[in-house]
Amino acid sequence: MSDLTEYLVQKRDALLRRKAHARTPEARPQRLQAQATAEGRSGIRRIRIRDFQVVSDSPPDFAGYDLGPSSPELLLGALSSCLTHTYLIQAADQQIDLRDVSVEVQGQLDPRAGTPGFETTPVYPHDLSYTVRLTTDATDLDALNAAVERFCPILNLLRRGTEVRGTVERIPASRAAA
Repeated sequence: MSDLTEYLVQKRDALLRRKAHARTPEARPQRLQAQATAEGRSGIRRIRIRDFQVVSDSPPDFAGYDLGPSSPELLLGALSSCLTHTYLIQAADQQIDLRDVSVEVQGQLDPRAGTPGFETTPVYPHDLSYTVRLTTDATDLDALNAAVERFCPILNLLRRGTEVRGTVERIPASRAAA
């Protein structure tokens, strides 16, 4: 088990600097970007985010090689990571001594979704739930939990939804091979 005491001091300092910057005229929205490409022969997806790469794959029963988590699993992982990070941020902000934090997220994905008899079954992960485990001597965690529920970006995205727009660009295969 890790002890987060020293890290929370660093996190609080960074949080205070970030809050101060957010009040300046230079503060602007941050553009986020990710790209995924499918690899020939295996179909694995290489996800690139900034200078990082994550491999996503399917299990063998879905023509995959199990070389990485599936996209729905990555979504649950993103929620778990975001909740964990938001607990760290809010604990630092409220000066709550956390020794350890872990978040487990669970959900359902039904392979029958959209097929006859299961037309109303969601094709996306659903029935999501999470369990937070905090190692702390603090006894009143209501304000911490309320702040996490309010500020966790991925939790709020999943609960409230957002508009997603898309375009498709066709590249003739003859031109792509050249």
